[in-house]
Formats: sequence, structure tokens, C-alpha cells
Amino acid sequence: MNTGELQTYSLVELAVERLRGEILSGRTDPGERLVEEQLTRRLGISRAPLREAMRLLVQQGLVEHIPRRGARVATLSDDDVRELYEVRDVLERHAVAAIPADPDLTGLRAALEVMSAATEAGDRLELANAHRRFHTEVVALSGNRQLAEIYGSVLVRIQLYMAVNLRREAEVARAEDGVVRHERLFAAVERGDTTAVLEALSAHGARTYLQ
Repeated sequence: MNTGELQTYSLVELAVERLRGEILSGRTDPGERLVEEQLTRRLGISRAPLREAMRLLVQQGLVEHIPRRGARVATLSDDDVRELYEVRDVLERHAVAAIPADPDLTGLRAALEVMSAATEAGDRLELANAHRRFHTEVVALSGNRQLAEIYGSVLVRIQLYMAVNLRREAEVARAEDGVVRHERLFAAVERGDTTAVLEALSAHGARTYLQ
């Protein structure tokens, strides 16, 4: 790979990181148009790396192309949301049943600490990422790497709407409430209470806020 290719690749990475962050933080809503001319000016890149970045975001389920209308932030139908949550629940139940008696909770504890810090700082993107990481770490305790990867990809798609939900939740609940819920879930995992873990995961989804 020559220098020009490296530079182009780094611009693609930059565009993916910026746009992914805006989408997953809730700064851009599902269905919002992504106009190529505006994005090239705002990101300071040419069309080629932007188009490659958009292609990668389509693969991640965060952007979709509409014939004759261009690109937009991906949308999910009510059925999509319901099905994704059903898949999430199945994966969580399978993973929780496989958690060993004395799991290494280092990653889970670190995600909780980041969540707490992001809540104090009011950093929506960091909070959403920490939320996703926390749940992925719970599933990863099963020791099944493939399961954790599939679960993570499901959560990214759900986060399209979770970001909006977290914004709504912040208007009606104390900022620290989300941290408290995850602390309870952490405690249930730590004491090996499978029933409590599953109940907490089931009760704590963002479905209540979805419209």
C-alpha cells in the first residue's frame, strides 16, 4: 500500500468515526438525510473516501441508501425493533446460563466506571458506548467469542434508537438512575444470581421509550 492509499484509508477511518459517533450519540436522528456535498465540506474530505465510509456504515447497519434519494441514517420499523430485541433476549439468556461460577469481572467493572464518568460529564456518545460495552461484557463472560460478536452487532443497530431513548430518559429521570440500574445488574452478576441477572436485563431494556 503506497502513501496515497494510506492517506485515503485514514480519511475513510476518520469519516466513519465521525459519522458513526454522530449517529450513535443521537445527534442525527433515524431517517435524517446524509447529503454528500454537505458532508464533504464539513468533514474536509473528497467524495471517494466519503463514499467508502458510507459503504462501511451501510455494512454496519447505521446508514441506508434509498433509490433516487441518496443516503440517510438507517431506520428501523416496529417489527425490526421487536425482532432485534427478541434476538438480543435469546442471546443474553444463552450467555447468562453459560457464565462460570467465578467470572473475571474486570471488563464489566471498567465499563461501569466509564458509564459513571460519562454520566457526570454529560457525554452522550461515551455513555451510549459504555452502555453497549457493559452489556457486551456481560455476554462475553460466557466465554463464547462468536456469540459476543453477534450480540455486539445487534446492540449497535438497537443503539440507533437507544440514543434517542437515552435523550428522552434524561428529560424525565435523574442522570444517575441509569448507572444505578447497571450497578444492580453488576451486583447480580458478581453474586452469581442468574435469575436476578435475567430479570434485570429483561426489565432494563429501552423498549419503554420507543415510539
